[in-house]
Amino acid sequence: MMRRAGEFRTVPALLAALAGWTCALPFAASAEPATLPAIFPAPVSIALGTGTVTLGTSVGLVVADGTGPETIAAVRQILESAGVETVATARRVPARLDRTYVILGTGKAAVVRAALGRSNTVLDGHDEGYTITSAAGNGGGIITLAGHDADGLFHAVQTLRQLVRRPTLPALVIQDHPAMPIRGTIEGFYGKPWSMADRTQHLDFLATVKANTYVYSPKDDPFARDRWREAYPAATLASLGTLVATARRNHVDFVYAVSPGPSVCFSDPADAQALERKFAALRGIGVHRFYVALDDIEYTKWNCDRDKAAFGPSGADAAGVAQAKLLNAVQANLVATDPASHPLIMVPTEYYDAKETPYKAALRKHLDPRVVVQWTGTDVVPPAISIPDARTATKAFGRKTLLWDNYPVNDYAQTTGRLLLAPYARREAGLSAELTGILSNPMNQEAPSRVAVTGVVAFGWNDTAYDPERTWQFSARALAGGDARAEAALLTFFDTQHMAPTFGSQPWQPQAPRLKAALDAVRDTIANGDASARRAAITDLSRQADALADASDVIRSGTVDPAFAEQARPWLDALQRWGRALQLTAAGLDAADHGNRAAARYFADARRIAAEAAGIQTIPGATRFDGPIKIADGVLDRFVADAPTLIAVR
Repeated sequence: MMRRAGEFRTVPALLAALAGWTCALPFAASAEPATLPAIFPAPVSIALGTGTVTLGTSVGLVVADGTGPETIAAVRQILESAGVETVATARRVPARLDRTYVILGTGKAAVVRAALGRSNTVLDGHDEGYTITSAAGNGGGIITLAGHDADGLFHAVQTLRQLVRRPTLPALVIQDHPAMPIRGTIEGFYGKPWSMADRTQHLDFLATVKANTYVYSPKDDPFARDRWREAYPAATLASLGTLVATARRNHVDFVYAVSPGPSVCFSDPADAQALERKFAALRGIGVHRFYVALDDIEYTKWNCDRDKAAFGPSGADAAGVAQAKLLNAVQANLVATDPASHPLIMVPTEYYDAKETPYKAALRKHLDPRVVVQWTGTDVVPPAISIPDARTATKAFGRKTLLWDNYPVNDYAQTTGRLLLAPYARREAGLSAELTGILSNPMNQEAPSRVAVTGVVAFGWNDTAYDPERTWQFSARALAGGDARAEAALLTFFDTQHMAPTFGSQPWQPQAPRLKAALDAVRDTIANGDASARRAAITDLSRQADALADASDVIRSGTVDPAFAEQARPWLDALQRWGRALQLTAAGLDAADHGNRAAARYFADARRIAAEAAGIQTIPGATRFDGPIKIADGVLDRFVADAPTLIAVR
């Protein structure tokens, strides 16, 4: 719950504790009023005090023993990016402040406990939780980043990253922790897998949004699916080891998934041993969390005669029993061989809906209760997920499920030609009480996937305070590097890729709602027949067209992540042409409104450029289905086609 200024009783105590700290250097204390910062994901609680703190050019850094080097390095980088020229290591905060000090550590450290005690603030006691306090005194200030554990402390640093983007920090207290214990992504799409560079960038991104899980499960890795019994080549294993180290540095659990379903013999001890060997090799490079995927396979036939002898004729019930036997053996081996191991995760063959079936009943009865079960919701691509849906899944599988949300994945036919850039929405607040966590299945395009993934992770962190639109805008701001013009261009582009299809005929998110509202307003105004209003509407349309036409160049100008611009390249090419077509359409409407016969030429040129735009194709092989790029389809193309009929040329 968000608290208003003055409601948090410890802020005055914090300020009182700092009242005795004085210094002749006035630069660190500011007379600017404190304003509530926007933090994403939304914190559990944030309360303002009085006054603000300026970092200045020199900051003292007090680091508690046991703080990870990656956390210290992140704080230094954040402070330097904020304009701090000198970050001086200090053993303690002096009684008389000479600058602003940052205290960094977990609640186990005496220096951190003392800082919280001086402010009469208690440490957030949840796993991955953290507390931040800041207050200004005469000549300086103090900022305390206190983690319940090392992960919580790292999350606190990500909040600091957002706080210091403002010129001054308000005096405040933040208490925060995640609602769901598992939050992140599963690279589980079909088609071209991400490159190791993509994965590295993705892990760095996941850290900034307080995710804690990445599942390596590319469908096209032969050594994880078709050739799962075989050992990885040494070079590939080394590359995965580098990736695991990157995940660890970012406080993200690297989960290795294997998909043996197409060929496994469930009753053969040799196959269980093959899985154990595979996991042992991955454990050797630092992996401690494993996953067995049994999705997208048949249970109408066995892969070996031995299974028929062991479990009887093939079918749903027998498959559930057979799978449980294998998974239980793997789970037992993990516990026996790796004290640091987490519970095994599995995705069942019936991974969607929550209807009672013989297969689910068999899993419920026979599967080790420690094994985590994934579930995609009410459908493969569900239009919405409610609390009752999740409760029904809990009943069906005999445990709370880990949600595999197939958004924004674009590896199925209905997504051909699309990037899925709508905000993450229509998941009910309160699901955190019914799920063990949430993983997003992203697109083949890593950087554009961050738009939706930011929302998925923010929902998993604090589903009750999650705001889809504000988080969507935050994702644009982050990709734009804080540049307002680039942020606006990205939001313009996102709107043209707003459609979120399902496996059915109806999308669960509409196409281009902002642009559609603007174009509908032009249609309505022209239909009204008022001359002055009509001309104003056409002028506004020209501005809209300019924004569309210019957005691609702004996005490519250098402030937006270059990976985003490259992976969205054909969409940006098409957007630019569609923007030009709309500019010509606006010119045609203006000419028609003034009785100028040049209108016909403008409209003809608009149709020609629109046809060029509609002919642009996806990058060959980048996604599972290649095809023509779609830009605000059903909205922009329809308006360009209809415009010549809206005003008769006199």
